[in-house]
Amino acid sequence: MKYDVIIFDADETLFDFKKSEREAFKNSILEFGIPYDESYHLKIYQDINKVIWKEFEDGLITQEELKVERFKRLSSKLNIEFDESNFAKSYMKHLGDASFLFDDSIDLVETLHSDYTLSIVTNGLTSVQEKRIKKSVISKYFKDIIISEEIGVAKPNPKIFEHALNNIGHSDKSKVLMVGDSLTSDIQGGINFGIDTCLYNPNKLVNGTGIKPTYEISNLKALNDLLDNPHGYIYK
Repeated sequence: MKYDVIIFDADETLFDFKKSEREAFKNSILEFGIPYDESYHLKIYQDINKVIWKEFEDGLITQEELKVERFKRLSSKLNIEFDESNFAKSYMKHLGDASFLFDDSIDLVETLHSDYTLSIVTNGLTSVQEKRIKKSVISKYFKDIIISEEIGVAKPNPKIFEHALNNIGHSDKSKVLMVGDSLTSDIQGGINFGIDTCLYNPNKLVNGTGIKPTYEISNLKALNDLLDNPHGYIYK
């Protein structure tokens, strides 16, 4: 086998984060007595959240600040006053309770765990990811689960990958594959650390960046074919 260790991203790779986000945001909005229009409110929040997580990846804001700042921006954008700190707590509680796996995730990790050492590295908030990921039905298949807030460093910083390999007692980078959906955090992070990468791109979006993964798949089942024949793999 070319690889011994597979590091997975969690959200939008194995876990359906968008579904969790929809549920958590709706429940928080309703809890605060705001009439909810998903097509309006959710789109505004997602745009704000995407920008602020990119700011976090770029080191412009801390994860602690991020928790509340996104809802400060939401309040301003909606022109609706609410307690942003309490809204943040409500949202994180609901998000922690909303754990949804993609259909192929369970079969994939069940198949892989007997032949590979599996690890998860996720940029996330501890209180949320502890419940959503560490207590999920697939957590037992992973030797380790790294949450960025717990260790104080996040993808694409190579130190989070160094931490992940140290935790599982593995040092040979040539035997490690990073699998994730984000070019800027998962793939760039893997490149920064010097390991092979696999972009999970289910919508087959065109990559217009200079970030080039080693491999690319459009469905999770294709990862098995890739691992069986990495040198001859054709994008599926």
